Formats: sequence, structure tokens, C-alpha cells
Amino acid sequence: MRNFRSSVLVVLSLIIVLNVARASAKSKVHIVYLGEKQHDDPEFVTESHHQMLSSLLGSKDDAHESMVYSYRHGFSGFAAKLTKSQAKKIADSPEVIHVIPDGYYELATTRTWDYLGLSADNSKNLLSDTNMGDQTIIGVIDTGVWPESESFNDNGVGPIPSHWKGGCEPGENFSSINCNRKLIGAKYFINGFLAENQGFNTTESPDYISARDFDGHGTHVASTVGGSFVPNVSYKGLAKGTLRGGAPRARIAMYKACWYLNELDGVTCSFSDIMKAIDEAIHDGVDVLSLSLGGRIPLNSETDLRDGIATGAFHAVAKGIVVVCAGGNAGPASQTVVNTAPWIVTVAATTLDRSFPTPIILGNNQVILGQAMYTGPELGFTSVVYPEDPGNSYDTFSGVCESLNLNPNHTMAGKVILCFTTARDYAVVSRAASFVKAAGGLGLIIARNPGYNLAPCSDDFPCVAIDYELGTDILFYIRYTGSPVVKIQPSRTLVGEPVGTKVATFSSRGPNSISPAILKPDIAAPGVSILAATSPNETLNAGGFVMLSGTSMAAPVISGVIALLKSLHPDWSPAAFRSAIVTTAWRTDPLGEQIFADGSSRKVADPFDYGGGLVNPEKAAEPGLIYDMDPQDYILYLCSAGDNESSISQLVGQVTVCSNPKPSVLDVNLPSITIPNLKDEVTVARTVTNVGPSNSVYKVAVEPPLGVRVAVTPETLVFNSKTKSVSFTVLVSTTHKINTGFYFGSLTWTDSVHNVVIPLSVRTQILQNYYDEN
Repeated sequence: MRNFRSSVLVVLSLIIVLNVARASAKSKVHIVYLGEKQHDDPEFVTESHHQMLSSLLGSKDDAHESMVYSYRHGFSGFAAKLTKSQAKKIADSPEVIHVIPDGYYELATTRTWDYLGLSADNSKNLLSDTNMGDQTIIGVIDTGVWPESESFNDNGVGPIPSHWKGGCEPGENFSSINCNRKLIGAKYFINGFLAENQGFNTTESPDYISARDFDGHGTHVASTVGGSFVPNVSYKGLAKGTLRGGAPRARIAMYKACWYLNELDGVTCSFSDIMKAIDEAIHDGVDVLSLSLGGRIPLNSETDLRDGIATGAFHAVAKGIVVVCAGGNAGPASQTVVNTAPWIVTVAATTLDRSFPTPIILGNNQVILGQAMYTGPELGFTSVVYPEDPGNSYDTFSGVCESLNLNPNHTMAGKVILCFTTARDYAVVSRAASFVKAAGGLGLIIARNPGYNLAPCSDDFPCVAIDYELGTDILFYIRYTGSPVVKIQPSRTLVGEPVGTKVATFSSRGPNSISPAILKPDIAAPGVSILAATSPNETLNAGGFVMLSGTSMAAPVISGVIALLKSLHPDWSPAAFRSAIVTTAWRTDPLGEQIFADGSSRKVADPFDYGGGLVNPEKAAEPGLIYDMDPQDYILYLCSAGDNESSISQLVGQVTVCSNPKPSVLDVNLPSITIPNLKDEVTVARTVTNVGPSNSVYKVAVEPPLGVRVAVTPETLVFNSKTKSVSFTVLVSTTHKINTGFYFGSLTWTDSVHNVVIPLSVRTQILQNYYDEN
């Protein structure tokens, strides 16, 4: 018996040792990036990946079991399950650029297109000139698609473009019959996610293990970028009209790489799945790639694989694919913009000229206009209360929306509640409304920052948002009236004047935190309360449609515009499209009114809020001049940023030797000039290419930033049949004697027909330069 016990102890000890050893050698998905592919045959590339893994792991079987993805179309690399020691060993191989552990990204209308001047009723505009984007293929990387949505009907859509090489991948509740001449492709990528979440139960998950969309985000994005015409759409009676995407005859290919976990954790997108989606999209022949997702601050270098979007996007852009990304939803704080690589078109979000005024009538007949999406019946005069204890000046829970459930001394049944919040997240409003309703309350008035998101409360419960000033007016009415009452009327839809355009509070702002001389965001588009298709599982779904807000909604607007422009200018480079939309953008709204930037305090918008401005599709079709770029310009940027020559060489697929001294990042040929550290003076170079009439003469006009001198040489540019491109220099000097913030201006080339405008952003940094020199 004693020997048996000893044997058991030995076995248990051995199990413990083995488990410890296994824990210390636990494998994790790593992305091994090899740069530009060295062979055109994808099977050959994949075999080379297996050989590399076999050499590391000791056998072909182990290599096949370890391999998660082979990236073999747009670039070369693979994702594989490796231990830390294995990852370190393979990273030492001379052909390997980077090895990083897998990580995650997060997800960042009827009126939009009329507002931007692309009405389908106009027979002479960009929409009609391009046959609504026919023959252009837009790839969307997101949460999938709900193919039965009317937004993806192929009525009137012609044959599938001949350059399409993709397909429709079968999966859970999804087959090839779910694709058509509109939705021409659908694939899904989950291996990276599953390898890192081995406890994830695919049978219990509400998401579909296929390209079908559970969350609704991807469906919304896809229908915004290229949805077909759907008549008589409204959202609970609001925003009625015909719904369509930006390029309603363009073709859509969905690449699902983002997966719904649960209500608490939401959606996640692994680096390895995203990179495989980009790799496949390059192979399939997409013309535009739209990504409404991104990372967080701090940012990583563009040659660092931890910025997988930048790496994949570089290879896509090098092959002529325009890559459009959301700028992020971390505004209004500065330096929060993401997806900042200069080869990516980065998008900010603005409001539309549409609002949903909701009358609040007090017992003294004062009318206050709040904002809501309430379409229920009028709530007649009802007692209104502010939950506070008048005798307790230290009551920290008084009237705070987040604390209504902690204030049991106030009866809410049969009453309308007023509360105040400083929270940005609309979930705070939703939770407060749910609590008030559960307590028998009949309505909720929320005083909050007016720039924050608007959404309906569940079950069409009347919850109306007002600003702090109006909230205080109602508070005083309650405090100084014997029996205060309030009436709430249904919301209405108001478009056009007098509703102004604003950069949304949530929209991430510049300057670029990794390379402040690269202006980001590039451009702005409507991204607030955008009506589009969704999945039936979306909690706010109403008849297959929903209103959502975010730079996720603004990015597909730009992708749709570029799809139209691509039909008009099929030979333009990705940089040409970015230049066209930046240099022709509205700096005011379409009615000529100033665009403001919402935030803790409202201000006039500047380039760090909206880049070049609000996209103007009609003007972008004929920009006159473009600031073009090719891979050599991106190499100049990478050299100026101090990236390793070996990493640059493998990224671009050619031996690269950076000049000494290294080039100036200020000379990257962007449609903007941003100087973050000006001491005395600096000279900046740019080149413009004529895409207008062959014989053209342009003269310069400068609006200098405050306290800054700007001299352009030459002041006149002459183009003819032989001279297509002309370079110029800009001498910028400061009159400031102290450190300043950024001041803004513009530089315009005009031929009396075209006004080619780029933003100037200059910051004087005398103290920093003093320390650098001493």
C-alpha cells in the first residue's frame, strides 16, 4: 500500500512537472512577416512557409498543425502557433522582418448623399457620369454581411466585373446562393481568433461561423459604401426617403474578420485574421478596401507588424488599391487619431444637416427643444422631478444619471425624471432610462454635452437630451414651482437650414502622435446618425435598418466616393484619389456656413479635426492638380522616420539605402504641409501633376498661419502637353519669439476654374530646438 502511494505521488509529481513545463512552453499565435513575396505562385510561397516552419519544429506534420494562415498574395508571411522560444528562434532568421504575438483591433443614409451633392435625381453629376460606380469592386473588412437585406439586391446591376477573382465561401447559414451581382464575394477568417481563444464554443456563440453578420456593423458599413436603392425607408418614422450607398452599382466583397463574443465583450478582430483578409482581398481584385476598425494609442511604426493594418495596406496600395480607414472614436482629445500611415486615407466624422428636435413644454408654457429619436405618442402634462435632498448639500447622488438607482428616497412612478451626466457613452443614458422605466417612470430628460451621440432608448421610451444650460433652466423651474409638470412631444426630422455641420465630438483628432508632420485625419465625411441596413440581431434594428454613429460610418462614405472617382479615373494612383478629395474639400458646409468642432467647448474646425475638410465629391472629380505619390515617396517617408533599412527593403521588395543625411519628412508629397517644430525657417518641397486641361497656368494664393511668413517659389506654374508635373518650394519662417501651439492657414493654386487648396499647420518650438542644439 505504501509503495502504491509512493507510485501515485511520483506520477502526480510528474504530471505537475509536465504541466509546469507545458505552461512555460505554451504556444501562442505569432505573425511571422517576411515582406514582399519573392514568387508569383501562391502555392510555392505557402510551401516555403511550411518548409521554414518544418525546419523550426522538426517535422512537416508539426508545421501543418502549427500553421494558422499563409499570407501569399499581397505579401509574404504566416501566422503560426509558436512558443516564446520558437518565436525568438525564427525571428533570428535573416529573411524574417518581424515576429509578433497576435493581438486585436476594435470596431471604430437617406440624407448623406443629397447633403454631399450626389442626388440620384440629378442627371448631370458624378453619380450619373460614373454609372453609379459600376465595375468598381469595394472590399469591406468587418463583421460580415446580412445578404438578404434589400440593400444588396442586384436589380439593374450588370455582369460581374471581369477582373474579379474571388468567390462566395460557404459556412454556417451561408452558401453561394447568398451572393449575386451586387454582393459578389464573401469570405470569413476565424483561425487566428480560434487559436487564441481555444475555450470559445462555436456552437454556443450567437455569431455565425461564416460570412453572415450577427452584430450588424459590417452590414451597415457595406450598405453605406455601396448599397442598392431601397425606397421608402425610415427609422421608426424618422428620416424617411430612398436609401442607397455611395456607389449604388459598385460591387461589394465582404471579408469577415471580426467576431461577436457576447454582449459584455462585444466584437474583436485579431491581427492575423485581418492580415489574411487583406491578403485575400488583394488576390481577389478589389479596387477599394474599406476598414472601419483600428487600434489604440500608443501607435506603432508602420514597419512594426503590430500595426498589421498599415503593413497590409502598404502592399494593397503598392498594387493600386485605395485603402480607406476610420480615424477612431477617441475624440475630442488631441493626438488620438489612428490609422495614420501616409498611404492610408484616414477619415474623420461630421454631423449631417439633419436633427431630431423634440419639444419639451413646461407647465409655464416655456418650450424647450431637446434632441431625441422618440416616435411614440405625446406624453401629456406629467409631474417632473429632480431627485435630490434639499436639506443635504452633500448628497453626491443628487440628479446624477449614473446614480439614479442609488437614490431610493425618490419615487419615480408616474413621473418624468431630470438628471445630469458628464459621461460620453450613450450606454449611461440607456441604463438610466431602463431604471426609470423599471421604477414606473414615464420619461427621462438628460442634461449632457450636446455633441455626444444620440440614439433611441429601448421600447421607444421617451428620453430626451438637452444641454446643461437648458437642463439648468428646467431644474430651476422644478425647484421654484409648486407643482412642476412637463409635456414631451414626439421627435421630428429637420433637414437643411438652420441645422449646421459639426465635427462629431467622438471623432479622433490630430496631430498625428507617431509622425506629427503627416497630417491626419485626411478628410471628413458624415458619420453621425447614419441610416443603413443591419442584421436582425441588432438591438436597435427597425425593419432591417438602424441609425449608427462613428468614424466607422464616415469611412465607407469616403470609400463610396472613391469608388465613383475610380470609375471616372481608372488609372489614378491611390495617392491621386486622396489628393483629389483633400484639395477640393469644403472648408465650410455646403451652405457656406462655418464648420465647428464639437468638444468640451465648441470651436471652429481646423485641419486636426477634419484634415482637408468635408468631402466634396463633385469637385473631387475634376481637381485640376494632384499631389501624387508612389512607393518611392513612401520609402522616402520611412527613411525620414528612421526605420531600419533592412525592414524597409523587405517591406517594399527591393534593396533600399536611405540617404545620408536622411530625407526630410516635410518633403513627403502630401496634399498638406504640417511643420510641428519650426524654430527660424524651413524650406519644404512639393510636386503637382496636371490632370486638367493640358495648357494651364496656375497662380499661388497663400493664407499664412498667424505669425508665420510663407513664400512660394515659383509663384506661377505653367503646364502644357510636354510639362505634366512641376515642383515648387515653400519657405516658411516664424515671427514668434516663444513656443506656440499650432496655427493654421492654406496654400492655393488657382487657374480661375480650379482651386487646389492644401492646409498649412505650423507650430513654433523654440525651446525644444534650444535643448536639441545644446
